[in-house]
Amino acid sequence: MVHMSELTALLTITDPARERILEVRAGEPEPETLALWLEVNGVQGNAFTYDMYFRRLDEAGEQDLVQHGDDLSIVVPEEHADNIRGSTLDLSGGGLLLQNPNSPQLAPAMSGAAPDLDLSDPVVAKVVEVLDTQINPQIAAHGGFAELVAIEVPIAYLRMGGGCQGCGMAAVTLSQGIEVALLEFVPEITEVVDVTDHASGSNPYYEAAKK
Repeated sequence: MVHMSELTALLTITDPARERILEVRAGEPEPETLALWLEVNGVQGNAFTYDMYFRRLDEAGEQDLVQHGDDLSIVVPEEHADNIRGSTLDLSGGGLLLQNPNSPQLAPAMSGAAPDLDLSDPVVAKVVEVLDTQINPQIAAHGGFAELVAIEVPIAYLRMGGGCQGCGMAAVTLSQGIEVALLEFVPEITEVVDVTDHASGSNPYYEAAKK
């Protein structure tokens, strides 16, 4: 395994995040043998998604990168290192939030819109504009993003991704930030529904939709 020094540390862990991780790890069998494993498990929109779990430190392979701390070690598989390097793991609303300066090398035509949306529709265009200019620049600081999935006036269906996915504050971000902005700037929209992790199908928006 490759040991990371403080000068070449892959990521920074804030004290609140470390305390929360140690608190959860204390409930595991033989907690002192466990490291926090972190890897990229996919891409949504213009941000990575992640998998974090506990696993024995001595199971790290020769090429896995291991960052040691006084009371917690982090293991990142070699193939995920460049996509995670420079990140900060923080605590937000009781959940872990990875603020990552790296992003997938994607070039969508409009970052806030799903590729199959009709951007000639004036309501769609206005929602996408609000996402791109008002909302995503703010939540991007936390490694997150919101994208428009569909519109059935007066409802807009959004997907949260990146640092917002699985975050304990995602519902608050939606209800107090995104929804307020959209209802203010797009009067045709009166409701915003979060469809993060929606299933595929002929009408995917309704299967896992939650307010």
